[in-house]
This record gives sequence, C-alpha cells and structure tokens, in this order.
Amino acid sequence: MELQDVKWNEQAREKILLDADRALQEAVREAASSLSGSGKDQVYKFLFEKLKDQFVDFQPGPDLSQYAEAVANGELDPAGTA
Repeated sequence: MELQDVKWNEQAREKILLDADRALQEAVREAASSLSGSGKDQVYKFLFEKLKDQFVDFQPGPDLSQYAEAVANGELDPAGTA
C-alpha cells in the first residue's frame, strides 16, 4: 500500500463535508442575528474569526465574502433552517 492510497472513505468524506457546512451555516446564522446593519468587512471578520479555529489550515475563499455581503445587505434570514 502506498501512502497516497491512505484516505477517508466516501461515507467519511460526506460526513466531514456535512459537518463543515453546518459549521459555516451556524457562523452565518450567528452573524445575521448579531451583526444586523453591520458592514461587509465587519461581518467577514466575524465569520473568519468564528471559523478559523474549527478547521485545519483554514483559508477562506470567495464563499466567505459572498455570505458576509449577504448578511451585511440583510439578505439572509437568521431564523431559516440549516
């Protein structure tokens, strides 16, 4: 067996991704609830701080900016289901 063959099975990969999505949804929900009327940069900073320690080698991409902008523009319902 080669080291490159050592990896999570598909069921584990799905669970990891689902858990990551839930962490993101919870952070966005919290931002929408607590930062109503805040600017995009403040929301982005909140999301970054909330998520950075939950993931190994966290590097936010364009998704975080998109969600920060949606929260800042009041486009997200914090009571929505996750």
